[in-house]
Amino acid sequence: MDLAALAAQKDDLVAALRQEKYTGLVAAYGFEVLPGHAAFTGPDTVGVAGQVIRPGAVLIATGASPAIPPIRGLAGAGYLTSTTALDLKAVPRRLAVIGANAIGLELGQFFLHLGSDVTFLDVASRIAQGATVHAPARVLAVERDGDLRRIRATVDGAETVIDADEVLVATGRAPNTAGLGLEAAGVATSARGAVVTDGQLRTTSPRVWAAGDVTGTPQFVYVAAYHGALAAGNALLGEGQEADLTGLPRVIFTSPPAAGAGLTEAQARTAGYQVTTSVLPATAVPRALVSHDTSGVTKLVADAATGALLGASVVGEGAGDVIQSAVLAIRHHITAAELAATFHPYLTTAESLKLAAQAFTRDVARLSCCAA
Repeated sequence: MDLAALAAQKDDLVAALRQEKYTGLVAAYGFEVLPGHAAFTGPDTVGVAGQVIRPGAVLIATGASPAIPPIRGLAGAGYLTSTTALDLKAVPRRLAVIGANAIGLELGQFFLHLGSDVTFLDVASRIAQGATVHAPARVLAVERDGDLRRIRATVDGAETVIDADEVLVATGRAPNTAGLGLEAAGVATSARGAVVTDGQLRTTSPRVWAAGDVTGTPQFVYVAAYHGALAAGNALLGEGQEADLTGLPRVIFTSPPAAGAGLTEAQARTAGYQVTTSVLPATAVPRALVSHDTSGVTKLVADAATGALLGASVVGEGAGDVIQSAVLAIRHHITAAELAATFHPYLTTAESLKLAAQAFTRDVARLSCCAA
């Protein structure tokens, strides 16, 4: 694998999309862009590029950056983040991944497929095909020995040493609020550094709104886009819209991919629901049988009182596409029975939702294909 060529291809694509979807649209919308670092200088003033402006409203949308844990020796030893890992020009022979969240699993498996020996260290046990997983693990220190990184950690209470050529830190992302002068504007932040907002995304300053990752919301690009549009409408037009993340989808782009929407069973119970669940193995899905890939599962969570679908989880090929139907069902309070009665095209992975919905009340193993 020519990783340098792959990285160059990625850079070209990002540059093209940035031009076509962002900077190239500025003139079309009539925006004025002031390049430079902006910061509040008072309750209703912002300084940028040597100018002080008095906007009628301000939207903070500064996003988030990789959060680096305070591990002894890590900075001196050197590490990769989700950004710099994609700039590598050669595949590391041994890669240690600190944090097996979605980003850690995606990038760890990416390098695993390129030929790296991958070791995950995380506080919770995860599944990572072909990789070594240490959990529960706590990283104590990282040392540099020439080109080698030596990780000292406790794994399940016992101290161990792991050698790696590169260390990828994937322990979440922190809101970008430093240097914005938020105190001058009276904008409060949470203990985790996120900008505090109400349901309409207004901050503790009446002229200031915030959207996306900087608010500590689930960090997905589609949430940031939704937040941005809603906040702008509230700030400029007084629309008074409340943010509603009901049925929010989430996808982990591993192989096989995993996706979810709405509430998990545990979350639904914590929220006070009496729930009923349906779990369908991929061996019950005709598409999986035809593709000879039955390493998956579909789980639905419904309100036991009303039958309304509360959540869905899908693991298997096409999970990220299949979950969209569940998003609509959850958001529009469709019941499991109604989902089961909805047309789902035969010999698609999407049929797993219909079968899982049928499984609440029927033994799908005794149904013919496409049985209503």
